[in-house]
Amino acid sequence: MVCQECNQRPATLHFTKIVNGEKAEFQLCEKCAAEKGEMFMFNNGQNYSIHNLLAGLLNVQPAYQGNSQNAFQNEKVIQCPNCSMTYKQFIKVGRFGCAECYETFSEQLPPIFRRLHSGNETHNGKIPARIGGSIHLRKNIEDLKQKMKEFIANEEFEEAALTRDEIRKLEKELKSAHEEGE
Repeated sequence: MVCQECNQRPATLHFTKIVNGEKAEFQLCEKCAAEKGEMFMFNNGQNYSIHNLLAGLLNVQPAYQGNSQNAFQNEKVIQCPNCSMTYKQFIKVGRFGCAECYETFSEQLPPIFRRLHSGNETHNGKIPARIGGSIHLRKNIEDLKQKMKEFIANEEFEEAALTRDEIRKLEKELKSAHEEGE
């Protein structure tokens, strides 16, 4: 698709603007968008990338924290020992500097994951249909084992026994599927 403004460059920004219930769709190249100021008006004309979007999603700190903290008291700054990135820098950039950052900021990540994954802390991606059979069986077995542990903890032994039997049945299916595949 070609830019609606210059009709020369390919349109790289496709967005919809709704003002007073009226919808307007725009397809602009980066240059025209920057010139027209349509580059997501709140970003002061700077390039807006996926990292900026993620950084906005990652800003989970409450806007008002009240007067419980002293304004002159220094907050403890968490910093990655490997790449020296701070949590504040991570929020601004929207990506980590190294693999060590995951460990360093592990306590701050669960609310971010819940926000990104619609309330879940884990990412459950798609499983290919061709090889998904055994993967689905293993996932079901894992889920049932977790359920069985919960039943045992709650002293619901009848349900735990039924779940155990279901796990054994699925494990037999998995074993037979594995033997047929070899």
